[in-house]
Amino acid sequence: MSSWSQDRNQSKYRGLDPHISRTLFLLLLFVASNPNPDACLVSQPSNGSFVSCHPPVKLLRHFPADTVHLVIEFFNLTELPANALQGISNLQELHLSSNRLQNLSAKFLLPVPQLKVLDLTRNALSQLPPGLFQVSAALHTLVLKENQLEGLETSWLCGLKALGHLDLSGNHLRTLPPGLLANFTDLRILDLGSNQLETLPPGFLKGPLQLERLHLEGNRLQALGEGLLAPQPDLRYLFLSDNKLSAVAAGAFRVLRQLDMLDLSNNSLSSVPEGLWTSLGQPARDMEEGFDISGNPWICDKKLNDLYAWLVANKDKMFFRNNTRCAGPEAWKGQTLLAAAGSH
Repeated sequence: MSSWSQDRNQSKYRGLDPHISRTLFLLLLFVASNPNPDACLVSQPSNGSFVSCHPPVKLLRHFPADTVHLVIEFFNLTELPANALQGISNLQELHLSSNRLQNLSAKFLLPVPQLKVLDLTRNALSQLPPGLFQVSAALHTLVLKENQLEGLETSWLCGLKALGHLDLSGNHLRTLPPGLLANFTDLRILDLGSNQLETLPPGFLKGPLQLERLHLEGNRLQALGEGLLAPQPDLRYLFLSDNKLSAVAAGAFRVLRQLDMLDLSNNSLSSVPEGLWTSLGQPARDMEEGFDISGNPWICDKKLNDLYAWLVANKDKMFFRNNTRCAGPEAWKGQTLLAAAGSH
């Protein structure tokens, strides 16, 4: 099997934000060396204190003034006082995942203007207070994964001038407001996976942002239009698996001059228009992370001739070749697309 036929999830998570990766490494290191399991872990590397609190320990009333990393996870906290971060003005990373936070005060982040990473994964937030990020010009990574968000307001994100990674996956988002991303000049990773999006607003990806990774997997998208990706020619990773896509416009990928990874698996595609693949897999841009079109009900007739030619030229980059099969016509039902490509 080709090296490209490994689990595509390896590519999905490659290149994640280095701030989070470093924090996880340090946390594992400190847990392994903690001499007192009943107290929060406190370590003091050269740049400031790293504090990590997990049950059954009791939370500290006050954190060291030089705290730069603070982890408070798995406490089932439903709320935090507005002044909870008072006195630790040098804080750069705050991890509050796996609690039950329902609300945050608009003043919560005022004491920590140097904050770069805020992780609120697996809480119960249904909204954010306008003004929460009014002093958060340095915030680079915002993770709101697996909360209870059903909608978004552009005012919630005002003040985020350096945002590079926004994770809104695993919520209940049905729609997105126009202009949500209009002011993000540094946004490189946008994760909207595992929501309930059926459509995206016109011009959603327009603006100064220059995306490299776009996660839209696990939604209810039915069509990929000509203009959605046009404002993002430098996109390198595109995840559209597990939607309801039955139509992709012929020019949907035309501007993508650097695409390294494309996942269209587990949709409702039976055919695709001629010319869709023209710009992909070229010698100057070889889609080096591979592609996945498995789990679709392909109708293997002459309408796929353009796709067949592209598959033959790029088969070494193809994930799950044996799961990319024809649903029809009857003579080809159950056969692989590569087999069909070889006979057309």
